[in-house]
Amino acid sequence: MRRDEPGPPPSLWTLPANVPTTSAQRPEPLSGPARRFALSRQQEFLRMVDSGDESGPFGPCYTIVGGWRITGPLEVAVLRTALADVVARHESLRTSIVRDPGDPHQLVRPPREPNLDVEALPDTGTDRERGAEFLLNEVESRPVPMEQCPSLRAYLGRFDRDDAVLVLAAHHTGVDGWSIHVVLRDLALCYRARRVGRSPELPEVRQYQDYVRWQRQAADAPAVIATRRYWRDHLAGAVVTPIPLDWPRGRNQADGSAWHRFRYDDNLRRRVQAYAADRRCTPFMVLAAAYVRQLADATGLDEVVMPTFTPGRRPAWTLDMVGSFFNLLPLRVATPPGDRFVDLVDRVRATCVAAYRHEIPFVDLLTVAPALMGAAAGEQHASCVFQLVQSPFMTIDERIGDLTYRAMRRRLRSQEFGSQIPDGALWAVEFDAAGGIVGSIGYRRSQFRAATAAGLIDDYRDTLDRALPA
Repeated sequence: MRRDEPGPPPSLWTLPANVPTTSAQRPEPLSGPARRFALSRQQEFLRMVDSGDESGPFGPCYTIVGGWRITGPLEVAVLRTALADVVARHESLRTSIVRDPGDPHQLVRPPREPNLDVEALPDTGTDRERGAEFLLNEVESRPVPMEQCPSLRAYLGRFDRDDAVLVLAAHHTGVDGWSIHVVLRDLALCYRARRVGRSPELPEVRQYQDYVRWQRQAADAPAVIATRRYWRDHLAGAVVTPIPLDWPRGRNQADGSAWHRFRYDDNLRRRVQAYAADRRCTPFMVLAAAYVRQLADATGLDEVVMPTFTPGRRPAWTLDMVGSFFNLLPLRVATPPGDRFVDLVDRVRATCVAAYRHEIPFVDLLTVAPALMGAAAGEQHASCVFQLVQSPFMTIDERIGDLTYRAMRRRLRSQEFGSQIPDGALWAVEFDAAGGIVGSIGYRRSQFRAATAAGLIDDYRDTLDRALPA
């Protein structure tokens, strides 16, 4: 390499010097009027992939966005009041992260009404779904600065008085995919109360700083120590299976992340569900096994380590909370030559069950498996996370008061700019309530071509089709 050639950047998965190896090594911050508290271990994970510029997970494009079609006589003034109720209820919607290298922490700001932009949408006749998706994609491409308070922003597009699109956007450091559906659920309940002139009476909810305090106090509990020991033994000698980049790191200066979206037919969905029922596993385990097979076929490896996100909602009192709870778990699966798909599914099932039983924040997992991300952080490769989208609060044609809400899950329009992927690619799939399987691949534009993402989708469809009975 010539002296003037750019070399590979420092590993994105190396623990910074100022990130503690266990949560108990740093003193518990004082609580009180300042509303100041420490970062969670999930947020420390985001610090690991912080690129130090506008494109990283603390930049304005690292957002979480949700969209809903709303039918009924929606009153904008009542909606504004309900949005303020939700911001007051959930501290994470008004919490900012202070990125002081020597003292990173979070600050809870006083409640205030979030922005609500209202616009008329052109009536496209019977194809209003297309106009709704255009709005959702457009909002997803807009920045949400982390320091903005509150971090929640709302956009209302109206086709007419009884047909609207509501899009909620927030910074992803404090609001995860599960949380955005909690926000909508509580917003709908607050709106229903305000619509009839009552104050909302929702059950009391705990705050994210309660979770951070619990997490830190439990850091050295016997069960946590045993879990770290499990991962140390289970991941000995393992590395996450990488996928090749189209451009070496630092050689392509394209900004942002793109999203390629797709849909598979309903026959394939039925075949996945039938196979899962036959093997007594979840549909995700079948879909994950197909992705493992695809990686094994592409690399020729007899072992695949596939990362996947989990909701991280433990303990159970976190289910109704808004915050950043997701964990990244590596699934290590043997893929011997000539392996039958039925055997692969059974191994994926066993791997998933063990991983879920030993769930731990990824930043803590790396302390016992520091070489895990080595191959995926090199100059020529990156990781691709595979996940099944899930939240028990996803509203599908649910009537609350005089409005009906339907989550916009069937997104088919790809976009050149969307929510930020800190590194590599993120593959998400889910079953469409209207039939079929829908999904997306988000990827760094500086690392992958659009044709590469499309090719992965086509190959995966072929892999599933060959593996499942007709």
